[in-house]
Amino acid sequence: MSIIFKIAGMVVLGALGALLFNALVFPYMLSSPYFENYQFIKDFKQGKIVINQKESVYIQENTALQEAIDRVKKSVVVIQSPTRGLVSGFIASSDGNIITLADAVGAGGAGSVFFEGQPVTVTSMKIDLQHNLALLKIDKNNLQTVGFASPDSTKMGQRIFLVAPAKTSGDAWLANEGIIREIEVLPNGFGQVIKTNMKEAATANGSPLFNVAGQLVGLNMVDVSGNISAISVNSIQGLLGL
Repeated sequence: MSIIFKIAGMVVLGALGALLFNALVFPYMLSSPYFENYQFIKDFKQGKIVINQKESVYIQENTALQEAIDRVKKSVVVIQSPTRGLVSGFIASSDGNIITLADAVGAGGAGSVFFEGQPVTVTSMKIDLQHNLALLKIDKNNLQTVGFASPDSTKMGQRIFLVAPAKTSGDAWLANEGIIREIEVLPNGFGQVIKTNMKEAATANGSPLFNVAGQLVGLNMVDVSGNISAISVNSIQGLLGL
């Protein structure tokens, strides 16, 4: 019996020691310049030592998402809509074609378009009321575009994200991520609506919806409750004649 107590005591002391090391000693070693040249401290700071494999996978996925957001936001424009206020659009071609929502453009024209915080000349090219899409053209060239996801690759449960401007000037953005919870096929050839589990402010109207690879999945719409749904990429391709 005494041997069992000794073993149990050793296990408890070992666990307490590990907790104290992780909570007090190891953080001090990471922050202290005295230990910075120790190899295992260098390896840990460089990510070569993985404490938890699941946590490592999550960190890698999160980094990939951050990189995708930084990349695709260069293809998003701000639109001061005459009907909806501040909304978004995305650059569909390097020579200045812009896609946004038709009901954001309205009968009076496109309103004002801002690219990289500066107002640009805009022309309304085509309105597709059936799919609620509008094609605009800005006076810019050599613009960064995004790839289009294959419509067949869009599935329920797929991880997606959006990027939208928070205001017309400055580097102010909002981002959100979620999953596709439903894909609704509309009757009479009206295409598909992608429903997500995300909620967002009205400025996300007209913003692009991406998969985690940074490919365009759809164009976002925000309802009165903030729920995000999207017009599918095949409808956008149809407007562009692709």
